[in-house]
Amino acid sequence: MTIFPFTEAIPIQFQDPLPKTSEVVIIGGGVIGVTTALFLARRNISVTLLEKGRIAAEQSSRNWGWIRQQGRDADELPIVIEAQRLWRQLAQDCGEDIGLKQTGVTYLARTDKEMAGFAKFLKIAQAHGVDTRLLDQGEVASLIPAMSLPFKGAMTTPSDMRAEPWVAVPAIARLAARQGVTIIENCAARMLDISAGRISGVWTERGHIATSSVLVASGAWTSLFLRAHGISIPQLSVRATVAATAPMAEIHAGAAADERIAFRRRQDGGYTLASGGSNQLYIGPDAFRHAGKYVSALMANPFGTRYLPAAPRGYPDAWSTPRRWDADKETPFEWMRVLNPAPEASALRAIDSGFRELFPQFKTVPIRASWAGMIDAMPDVVPIVDRAAAIPGLVVATGMSGHGFGIGPGMGRILSDLIQGNETGHNLHRFRQSRFSDGSPIRLGPSL
Repeated sequence: MTIFPFTEAIPIQFQDPLPKTSEVVIIGGGVIGVTTALFLARRNISVTLLEKGRIAAEQSSRNWGWIRQQGRDADELPIVIEAQRLWRQLAQDCGEDIGLKQTGVTYLARTDKEMAGFAKFLKIAQAHGVDTRLLDQGEVASLIPAMSLPFKGAMTTPSDMRAEPWVAVPAIARLAARQGVTIIENCAARMLDISAGRISGVWTERGHIATSSVLVASGAWTSLFLRAHGISIPQLSVRATVAATAPMAEIHAGAAADERIAFRRRQDGGYTLASGGSNQLYIGPDAFRHAGKYVSALMANPFGTRYLPAAPRGYPDAWSTPRRWDADKETPFEWMRVLNPAPEASALRAIDSGFRELFPQFKTVPIRASWAGMIDAMPDVVPIVDRAAAIPGLVVATGMSGHGFGIGPGMGRILSDLIQGNETGHNLHRFRQSRFSDGSPIRLGPSL
């Protein structure tokens, strides 16, 4: 039986010995790091994946489990189209049931303004051959007849999929290990070893690995790790609360959301529930440092984020978290193996009331489990996927902004080619790190 959410108390699955050398070292055992490692190994490249806690224990197992094309940033859409193909392939290659199903994603609209926004994305979807379509009020009622509330309309993409993230990412890691990836859990990367201005290795808590290529894909911890090496990125982390119900009668086979509630059918017969677009930001040094870059996002959704004055001790942007350390001393990454925030009580109440408002036939919502995750976010809600110009040999992939699970295999394939110096097959200009320092205006991507 899967214990969820993952914590450092679960048994270690991957404990390969630390190699002396590796062509590539990946820091971070989430969906981005794991899939990148797999695609590199398939090119016969030696790769070592370091995870300070457990594979997928943070946001890669705590997300909603949506694999969607719908509502994507226009520059992300071609990548997620590729990711959907790769998800199907990986589900077969794993030899495990990861809960992958094509059941569609639907966004519900209460207003004409929301429908107008959907119409804008419909043009993008049509240009890429995606089967997104708009629904009127009657079609919405037919699609999800159990809902009691009338909606102005909806946008739906029948080809979108879902999977169980806490099952899928560890299963892909096991596939990667079988195909030659060295995976080491409970082993924090402490610092990069830089010689003559470029990557020459990684210092870990277990010793040194010589390498010329490093990918940092550490989710909420990426900014803290990079800052110790003089690289500043405007990444913040927000807390999002999620709940899972016990098995219950099927109200909809796919995933759907409005501005108050998001839900999707689970492999176990229950539903994963979340507040639509609601999260919390702990104010810390990085929040002050990068506040100016988040003005556009704040103006676009002023009530979507609530603020707390300080993060709990040990969090990446906590006031007491060190920003500098030595390679021969314990680091913040060892002090907190798994970032496991408590679910927010008010968010759980909102989830309960929002779900019962849509489905009043359920007098109570049979919540079986609840959890929270820290989502690595960027000012424009679009990730950084780029070589670090300041340190040759370093690649950064972070700020997936809650969208990383679905697009993960696509980004992993791209990163494997980026690391090798190959053509990536996609225009990555939108994801460049320098967009936050070269005077470019902030161009917001979609928030859900």
